[in-house]
Amino acid sequence: MLAALVLVPSTIPDQQAPVSKYRTDPRRTLIENFFRERGCPASEWAEDFLVAADLNGLDWRLLPGIAFTESTGGKAYYNNNILGWNSARSRFPSVRTGIYFVAGQLANARGYRNKDLEKVLQTYNPSPGYTTYVKRVMAQLDQQSSSETAYSD
Repeated sequence: MLAALVLVPSTIPDQQAPVSKYRTDPRRTLIENFFRERGCPASEWAEDFLVAADLNGLDWRLLPGIAFTESTGGKAYYNNNILGWNSARSRFPSVRTGIYFVAGQLANARGYRNKDLEKVLQTYNPSPGYTTYVKRVMAQLDQQSSSETAYSD
């Protein structure tokens, strides 16, 4: 008797194949360019920032904005915690896992659920100026998007 081998796709982000539609997503290029221009290793996770944001209904610029603010885009982080979750005390098996975890928390955890961007950021880090800084980074992604659109005509 032969047993059939059934392969079931894993739901663990580290084991998923990249989602193909993101390979050509212009937002991915914007995130990659933003981090590369600043010499940040986080360009490597541009697709993960997008997938995690889209899966959780978050602004696509939020996770890269937090990553740049918390770890200078991956230049300084510990325990695979590029987003500085839990005052950078939380440990993740990989950076990718941390990105998906934090995105899920920002969308679904009681302290964050149903809050606007301002309140989400204030809850994430109540330090004076934090919200303004992250929003400034997010705006830079928008400005980059606008300038690329202007040159594509």
